[in-house]
Amino acid sequence: MSEFSGDRSLIARVHWQRLGLLAAFLLGVWLFFHLFSSILLPFVVAAGLAYFLDPAVSRLEHLGVRRWLGALLLLFALGIFVVLFILQLYPVIADQAAALAQSLPGYIGTAQKDFGHLISDLQQRLGPGTVVSAKLRDIAANQAGSIVSFAGTAVTNIIGGGFAVVNVLTLLIVTPIVTFYLLRDWPSIIRHVDNWLPRPYEAVIRAQAMEVNRVLAAWIRGQAICCLALALVYALGLTLIGLDFGLTVGLAAGLLSFIPYVGTLLGGITAILISLNQNPGWHGILMVLLVFGCGQAFNDYVIQPRFLGDRLGLPAVWVIFSLFAGGAVFGFLGIMLAVPVTATLGALTRFWLRRYLQSPLYLAPAPE
Repeated sequence: MSEFSGDRSLIARVHWQRLGLLAAFLLGVWLFFHLFSSILLPFVVAAGLAYFLDPAVSRLEHLGVRRWLGALLLLFALGIFVVLFILQLYPVIADQAAALAQSLPGYIGTAQKDFGHLISDLQQRLGPGTVVSAKLRDIAANQAGSIVSFAGTAVTNIIGGGFAVVNVLTLLIVTPIVTFYLLRDWPSIIRHVDNWLPRPYEAVIRAQAMEVNRVLAAWIRGQAICCLALALVYALGLTLIGLDFGLTVGLAAGLLSFIPYVGTLLGGITAILISLNQNPGWHGILMVLLVFGCGQAFNDYVIQPRFLGDRLGLPAVWVIFSLFAGGAVFGFLGIMLAVPVTATLGALTRFWLRRYLQSPLYLAPAPE
């Protein structure tokens, strides 16, 4: 009996040691990001690029190209693409974005007046003293500008917080260098981490890591293709219908679509405001809605089933929540880390849920 109780106490002590180590690890990770969040952005971007480019470098290595050379070639090709983009499209996009930022308050004011006239006509049809229409008029006249201003400030604080210390020049210099070394040493890093796994649980940990990798690969690569496809569709469609700033609005709406439906909604509202000022009437609004409707249908029924399918495992609600929560806590760095953290937590939650559904705690009959 004493030997059995000793075994139980040893198991309990090991259990509490594991919990203590896990708590210390999580606390250390939180402190690390809290203390160094202002300088981590280039390294996080580099890690994301290395993760994204590693399959291509591995294929080149299998074809006989040395890994360091394959990493250098891919980074050089990526750099050429960025330079061409800056030389060809950046001046146009920058000019349109600056003009749109200056014109947007006037667009909002005009839309408020148009909405106010619409409410006035509705009130005349419903009769004087209509409470609902009076409240809608107050929103149109007094609150719409405040709401837009609050939204703009919130977005600026979330995204701009990550660039308070680390500027674009630092990203352009540090990120390629770190990405090259990560790509070159990626297999070695994976081997070292694998050797550090506790031997009794290495199979379970490796299986969960592969599940996280599957979800992340599906989301990052698939969502990148979806965002680029939507950006091209929106930019081309809005430009073809003759919308002012159509190129900038379309590209921004597509690239922001990594937050499900948010990019489409913001781009659609902005395009409608511009259309109302450019050509008042329903024709322009219908053309804008047609462009965004076709783009969203193309994404939902062609792009996502082809490149994402049912492999994601991340519900849209959790993706939206994690992106906004990460931005509120760590700024732009939190936005970049939100999906990997959510994918990891999701994989671990599904694992422990399966364990729970197979455990005596779930399957044991009720005591009589």
